[in-house]
Amino acid sequence: MRIGVLALQGDFIEHEHMLARLGIEAVEVRLPRELEGLDGLIMPGGESTTFGKLAVRFGLVEPLRAFAQSGRPVWGTCAGLIFLAKDVGRDQVTLGLMDVRVKRNAFGRQIDSFICDLQIVGLEDKPFPGVFIRAPIIESVGERVHTLCRLEDGTIVAARQDNLLATAFHPELTDDLRMHALFAQVCERSSPGRVAYET
Repeated sequence: MRIGVLALQGDFIEHEHMLARLGIEAVEVRLPRELEGLDGLIMPGGESTTFGKLAVRFGLVEPLRAFAQSGRPVWGTCAGLIFLAKDVGRDQVTLGLMDVRVKRNAFGRQIDSFICDLQIVGLEDKPFPGVFIRAPIIESVGERVHTLCRLEDGTIVAARQDNLLATAFHPELTDDLRMHALFAQVCERSSPGRVAYET
């Protein structure tokens, strides 16, 4: 199995390390041709406006959309979630694929970062350590979007839509491999043109 990690900016190396711990080949993606032959793609945390600008510069916007629209799994974490979203409340480049409205930097500045236990659909065996760093939140979801995790106050921090997965937190900054293992399982059972997540 080969899972790509968008390596334009942000903490892509940390995702690569998590995949390596699972015995999965990670492929850094910076150019359209590097999407070929991948079973899935992770878009990491970082700075979402920078993602958009670099994706335009390297001709990646339409190839990334086509990759996701082919049915192959795509997972956006933090800034990656913003890059997937249809509505981010401001004018910036996004893929516009996931029917969610996102609020950027919803928890404040980096000094306001925090960790909390999360109850995530599909990982019910024990809480997952959620690392939030200048994180977005999902303010609302469309009809096809399924909420996977909420904070105690009801704030949505993880969701899926067909083959798209989005988390506001950073699983790659923990020692817990379960989110990456779950994504890898989805990649393994999906194929181009088929919806990866069952509802």
